[in-house]
Amino acid sequence: MQFPRCFLGGIAMVFAGVFAPLGAGETPALTYDNFESPQRCTACHKEIVQEWRQSLMAQAYTHPWDEQEYFKLALPHALKDAKVAEVKAGCIGCHSPLAFLTGDIPPQRVAAGTRANEGVSCDVCHSITGTTEEEPFNFSYITEVDGSKTGRYPDAKSSRHGIKVTEFLGSPKLCAICHDEQSPYGAWVKETYREWKAGPYAKEGVRCQDCHMYHAPGKAALGGKERPRVARHTFHGSHTPSKLAGSVDLALYADRTTAEPGEDIVVRAVLFNGKTGHYIPSGSTEERMLWLEVTAAGPDAAARVIPVEPKGFPGEEYTIADGSILAYQDMGAIMEIENFKGISRDGDVPKGCRIFRRPFFDPQGRMTICQWNTVKNTAIDYRIGPRETKIERYAIAVPTDAAAGELTVRARLLYSQIPTSLGRFLQLPAEESAPITVNEAVIVIAIEK
Repeated sequence: MQFPRCFLGGIAMVFAGVFAPLGAGETPALTYDNFESPQRCTACHKEIVQEWRQSLMAQAYTHPWDEQEYFKLALPHALKDAKVAEVKAGCIGCHSPLAFLTGDIPPQRVAAGTRANEGVSCDVCHSITGTTEEEPFNFSYITEVDGSKTGRYPDAKSSRHGIKVTEFLGSPKLCAICHDEQSPYGAWVKETYREWKAGPYAKEGVRCQDCHMYHAPGKAALGGKERPRVARHTFHGSHTPSKLAGSVDLALYADRTTAEPGEDIVVRAVLFNGKTGHYIPSGSTEERMLWLEVTAAGPDAAARVIPVEPKGFPGEEYTIADGSILAYQDMGAIMEIENFKGISRDGDVPKGCRIFRRPFFDPQGRMTICQWNTVKNTAIDYRIGPRETKIERYAIAVPTDAAAGELTVRARLLYSQIPTSLGRFLQLPAEESAPITVNEAVIVIAIEK
């Protein structure tokens, strides 16, 4: 059954073997008791559950930024603006599917300790058998709740539950269900699956699961068969520093190896996305921050930030950091803050740094952090695509009174989940916006007198 292509998308459930579509406003036939808790899964899948518990899948509802985004921004907005009313349930469709499937909308806050806190749990993914869409988005899953669990191994056996073998569990389309999203205004605000599908990795048969669910020899369950490739449920992604590290190659080149005081040096920073099957950053790119900071330090001077040379493309001003520019003004209306002027667009990113971003714009044409309030986000896209190279240029003027010695030029590619200004505004833990080093490079130029 097909459902409207709105923010809510559509889900279908099979309950006790009877097909029943779930439409907007209908009362679900399911309760939390219809789903196994991860604790029960631990009896046979101990290591896999341990991995899952430490992943962002387990924290999809309890993660501090996600909780604040829903309860301080998305939910209040949905309750006052009919255009985005669907996000009241829509956010929960992916961040707490059990709450969505059981009609627990809105769920209680994290502190209440309800089963909404389980996030994307074992029984969520292992009850999905397909999608209502040819190209999935907006939690368009088909869920079968009949006591069986989906799996990949035809010879698997369990004394606790039935097993339904489905190729869909290993398909990138399973990931697309929640990692691609359309706003109520029709803007594609998440396109990680579509970026992958349009890129080189899909053509080579490299799936999302190959990079985000490591495979190794082992047993999928206690007492199970030893298998050559068992998926690890780590789901490492942008919240994992070790996954980010080195994901983009970075090299520095100068037009000379020696210089004299008063001369100019041109430095090129070359960035290559050779390890990621989608754009960097991807996902919720209205909030992700990826920037290149280039500094120069002389033998007698402290390091100073060197501004990137503009390239002159339309909208480039959004990609060059300037902490004095205010943005995200729509939060003021949502949170009912009078005379709200906005917060710093770029947070603590030093002025002049290149930011690799795709800005989102609200109905008033203002840059927004609220993806559901996005009307347009296609005018500027300065991110790094799979196997794409970007080159940034920097002009360094050697002071006329510079001492002889070494001029050290350092480039650091940094990433944070949200702007520091947003973290402070919503009083989030500092680690939510703390910069993570993706890569760095250094060159030394001799200053001769």
